[in-house]
Amino acid sequence: MSRATKRKHVIREVLLDDLELPTGKQEVVRVLASRGNNLHSVEDATGSQFLVSMPTKFRRNVWIKRGDFVLVEPIVEGDKVKAEIVRILTSEHVKFLQDNNQWPEQFIERKDNKEEDSLFVNTNRLRQHCTDSTSSSDGSNESCCDDDDDEDGSDDDNNTDTQDTISQS
Repeated sequence: MSRATKRKHVIREVLLDDLELPTGKQEVVRVLASRGNNLHSVEDATGSQFLVSMPTKFRRNVWIKRGDFVLVEPIVEGDKVKAEIVRILTSEHVKFLQDNNQWPEQFIERKDNKEEDSLFVNTNRLRQHCTDSTSSSDGSNESCCDDDDDEDGSDDDNNTDTQDTISQS
């Protein structure tokens, strides 16, 4: 099976798989950190922390991050690694498990004035909010959403022109 075909099947399994309840010894855990070499530190509903391994089919095809939930199945031969990831849970899986009372109480998030937004917000970029009036309190008439100007009010094109004339002299 080619790499692209394998990725297609794995993505389909993760995203479009039938919603099923955990069976047997499977349990829902929260990912705390990636420990490298396809090992992840997780926390179960009782608060105990242990390592889980990611199976080969998920490697380089699906990524999980801190705070995600996964369904794991214990392995008996593990001394440090106690379980293996069976399924990566999406928000649809979480809602399905909550509706069927299979979601651990410790993982239920209390939503106090939080908006449910599935889009990632880049916290590294400053966010500017514009008001209806474009004049500020000091009487200047600069708009806060104007991305064309630098902080000092000069234009980038003018700066490159002066640098070109300096380098030519």
